[in-house]
Amino acid sequence: MKELFTLLQKIKENPVMYIDKPSITCLRSFLTGYIDSLITLGFTDINSCGIEGFQEWVQERAKTNVTQSWDGIILFCSGSERAAFNRFFEEFEQFLKQKNDSKIKKSEDVSRLSEEMSFPRFDIYNEIPSNIKKRPGMFLGASSITRLDMLLRGYSFARREVGVPPTEPEREFEGFQSWVEEKYGINSGQSWSKIILFYSVDEHEALQKFFELFEEYLNRNKSLEVDENNG
Repeated sequence: MKELFTLLQKIKENPVMYIDKPSITCLRSFLTGYIDSLITLGFTDINSCGIEGFQEWVQERAKTNVTQSWDGIILFCSGSERAAFNRFFEEFEQFLKQKNDSKIKKSEDVSRLSEEMSFPRFDIYNEIPSNIKKRPGMFLGASSITRLDMLLRGYSFARREVGVPPTEPEREFEGFQSWVEEKYGINSGQSWSKIILFYSVDEHEALQKFFELFEEYLNRNKSLEVDENNG
């Protein structure tokens, strides 16, 4: 999957542009959203997304059977988010070299959909007030507002990359940033997740606060629509 490799190189060279900082946890969440989005749209599948087999390879390299994700294992072996971020690219490069040398699987390009094909109705933005709120661990791996932010960024980035127009829930979410800034009286250029995290004790509390704020935001939008219709 050439698109993934190109994206990883861009993130490596300028992580701040994509995930705010060199962090393997942020990288993992961003890639999860990115790959899941492409799979949902039908542009690739789990067996040709380019990173299949990496989890097992990292576990074997670390000589562990612990049920920990590849980013968690690399982080544990590295000691810091930045060191783990840098180590990921070293490990992934070796993984690809070994994969190519052993011819485990020939590289594949993303199979494009025809322009006439309709896109699936699944939209992760619809999952926020329901499934993600109820089961954050399933979607994010941990109760973390930063992971949610990165997941959504990766998801939306993939859709823009392949030219899929934003859905109505995605467009509605775009206004959440300015609403949070107005809510807290902040105009610092910081993301909505960083603003909420700044006013919270930790990632978990910030995520819970996000769900409360997002519900308030959605209700406010519904009220505005009702007022406009009545007017």
